[in-house]
Amino acid sequence: MIDVYSWTTPNGQKAIIMLEECGLEYQIHPVNIAAGEQFNPTFLQISPNNKIPAIVDKQGPNGQSLALFESGAILIYLAEKTGRLMPAEPNSRYQTMQWLMFQMGGLGPMLGQNHHFRLFAPEKIEYAIDRYTKETQRLYGVLDKQLASHPYIAGEQYTIADIACFPWINAWQKQGIELDTFPNVKRWHKQVGERAAVKQAIEKLAQACQSSQIAK
Repeated sequence: MIDVYSWTTPNGQKAIIMLEECGLEYQIHPVNIAAGEQFNPTFLQISPNNKIPAIVDKQGPNGQSLALFESGAILIYLAEKTGRLMPAEPNSRYQTMQWLMFQMGGLGPMLGQNHHFRLFAPEKIEYAIDRYTKETQRLYGVLDKQLASHPYIAGEQYTIADIACFPWINAWQKQGIELDTFPNVKRWHKQVGERAAVKQAIEKLAQACQSSQIAK
């Protein structure tokens, strides 16, 4: 059993999607970041950077318990644990890692800033909104070009690179994006969004978080 600490954000959805795709048993522990629960001392022992998601695998390497934070590290760990969604062939493996790093270092942070200044900033700063909207459009263009010649982001196979990117693209309506402008991203988004594991993961996480709020 893997304990996963998360919330209904794009990064928070990644680990749940991966666990569903790999068929692993897990339990969701909601961490309401809007209420500051990520600063709970117990959670900080698992995730010292006070960010979700984080996991605890009680049956980690050598049968020992392992705690992990950072969604990219979690995806790599689960891929290696199960032998799934990370190609073994070196060229394909490094392509997958490359696009995972693209999400971790570019797509996620820039779209996160887009969300902040569009939706959550206490005042509307047009310069910031314009800056991050343009960068979001540029990053969508990078993905659209890649997906013009490949069915999935890292190539021919569905991988952790797709799992990493999908939740951020799934929030396109919040980003000042017209998805029709990026037809290859739109095709890929529909294809990934129709996967049973993706649907189940998003629904399970949403239900767990909603139930935790009702219980309080």
